Amino acid sequence: MRIDFDPAAMPRNEFYRLLTATVVPRPIAWVSTTSADGTDNLAPHSFFTIASVAPPVVQFSSVGRKDTLRNVEATGQFVVNLGSEALFEQINDTGTDFPHGVSEFEAAGIASEPSLRVKPPRVAASPVALECEVHSTLGIGDSTVVFGRVVHAVVSQDVLVGGHPEISRLKPLSRLGKDEWGTVGGVREISRIRHADWRGPAGDR
Repeated sequence: MRIDFDPAAMPRNEFYRLLTATVVPRPIAWVSTTSADGTDNLAPHSFFTIASVAPPVVQFSSVGRKDTLRNVEATGQFVVNLGSEALFEQINDTGTDFPHGVSEFEAAGIASEPSLRVKPPRVAASPVALECEVHSTLGIGDSTVVFGRVVHAVVSQDVLVGGHPEISRLKPLSRLGKDEWGTVGGVREISRIRHADWRGPAGDR
């Protein structure tokens, strides 16, 4: 038996909790920005994915108008830093609702490093950073989707195997429901089947 949920008949936060508990795991964009007056900001956003390959564009959603969104709109630049297991508590720290004008880098004691192509700094300990220039933004209800063209990427050699990022070394975190976070755990591999090699549905093979 299934239970029906009508978003039009439910409080906003109640259906939000249902969505975030079922659309899982969600990769984390640990976004660093710089305000117009030069204050560096760092915050995790768990509505994040790739939007385009050519040109390379990533996207994240800001639920409400937060410093990240204000800075992106003001400067047109941001950096997506990979959130790895080793940075779990620091990532959570930067989700704190510090007052406007407070740098999460300073408040949470997170070391930064200069970016190559954009003004916002990178997280020094993050194994991957995607430096982005804003492609466009799209307002949807109480949220804004930010599309960023990746103009430069940097990857720690410690997570590369044969020149390619290795999942067992990246150890990315993800968000689940409530206050839950996820790690990679077991990894399964399966090749996509070409039509020429099709042998029927999996259950019949």
